[in-house]
Amino acid sequence: MNTVSVVTPTFRRPDQLEGLLRTLSSQTLQPTEVILVDGAPAEERGTEDLVAALRTQIPIPVVYIRHGGGTAIQRNKGIDAAQGSFIAFIDDDIRLDPDYFEKIVEAFARDTEKKVGGISGYIVNEFLDPRTSKRWKWYRRLRLFATYEPGRYDYLTGYPINRYLQHPHEGIRELDFMGTSCAVWRREVLDQGLRFDEFFRDYGVLEDAHMALRARRHWKLLECGSARCLHLRAGGGRTEPWKVAWKTAVNYRYVFMDIVPERTWSHELRFWRVQLVDLLRMIAAAGRSWSAADWKCVLGKLKGIGAAFLLPQPARTPS
Repeated sequence: MNTVSVVTPTFRRPDQLEGLLRTLSSQTLQPTEVILVDGAPAEERGTEDLVAALRTQIPIPVVYIRHGGGTAIQRNKGIDAAQGSFIAFIDDDIRLDPDYFEKIVEAFARDTEKKVGGISGYIVNEFLDPRTSKRWKWYRRLRLFATYEPGRYDYLTGYPINRYLQHPHEGIRELDFMGTSCAVWRREVLDQGLRFDEFFRDYGVLEDAHMALRARRHWKLLECGSARCLHLRAGGGRTEPWKVAWKTAVNYRYVFMDIVPERTWSHELRFWRVQLVDLLRMIAAAGRSWSAADWKCVLGKLKGIGAAFLLPQPARTPS
């Protein structure tokens, strides 16, 4: 029997969480459990009280765990508690179509040889048209990457190609990496010991792609275009933009060093070229807006590049 455990890290978003629990309850293939990992301090009871109030209103058992450290660490706690044959990572500001899990499990069922480790759906309001995106037009003009196929990882530059450059579709396509806002994993992948790397603490940047790329060494990853959802992009619980800018250097460097340990000078030049282009892009945006917040992001990026340059080679992690 196919059973789905939903793992959701959350932080100071009880309103968003209520919406998620109600949309999970309307699934044609309902999860057998929802594991909520609350990163808020113990004295903040908003989410815990919400869960207590909703237990009698929704048909799905809810397991409440309080554990901080960031989304990667919270999801690991959820994995350890999950009982289903599939483990779905669904963020609290995601709203699934009613047949989302039904479509995903049907796609897994077509994999009779069990070579597919994870399947992601398609977030319909995240589509970024490459024909109109100024950033991606410039990336192509500068020939920054060796591939521009959405959802592929450029192993020469250490850059994941945004999978939402892919037009909405109804089919199945193969990916190198998935996000964790709406991804479903075969339990066997995680039973082999694969977890989110705890290098990625606090607000998550690229920890999902890193875990998927490690899984990709042995498993196929797919996107099911007919399994659809919305991303509400809730504002609560997010970190400051300058910290994200810092992570876009440090975290990208960590992933590249771990996934491509045998790097040449060509790899290195390509990686730092991308970082330089992104820095110049941020400086140009700050110069146009003359916003203190934008200049703070520039400073965060500069500090991140310095920290990334000094990162030691990661120890090889199990996959």
